[in-house]
Amino acid sequence: MAKKVRIDKWLWSVRIFKTRTKASDACKSGKVKIGENNVKPALLLVGGETLLVRKEGFDLVFKVVELLERRVSATLAAPCYENLTPAEEMNKFKRWYVGKGQPERRERGAGRPTKKERREIDEFKEEYGEEDAWMFED
Repeated sequence: MAKKVRIDKWLWSVRIFKTRTKASDACKSGKVKIGENNVKPALLLVGGETLLVRKEGFDLVFKVVELLERRVSATLAAPCYENLTPAEEMNKFKRWYVGKGQPERRERGAGRPTKKERREIDEFKEEYGEEDAWMFED
């Protein structure tokens, strides 16, 4: 186990960010803080520090429990940090995340939507919003 690790490397290795470049960019743009201070990607992180990470518009709070230099599976990464994010912020994040990655349903054999159907789908989403669209599903 390392005594100090670069913060961008740790954020990537515990799977808070998908790539190390995204972790580094987040640090550079001021989306990662220790206390009230913005951090640079090369900051050496020690155990016990509390991080505020702004990701996808949500403020996530993590406490460093163990330092990692290499990316590990999610099950091995989980005990390396403690999620201190307030419950209301986590609920907002979960509601937002649930809608991601779920494809829209079309009848089997209907093929891809035509240009006209695509416009109608987009207008529907704008009018009702994607959160309310579930009410109109069969």
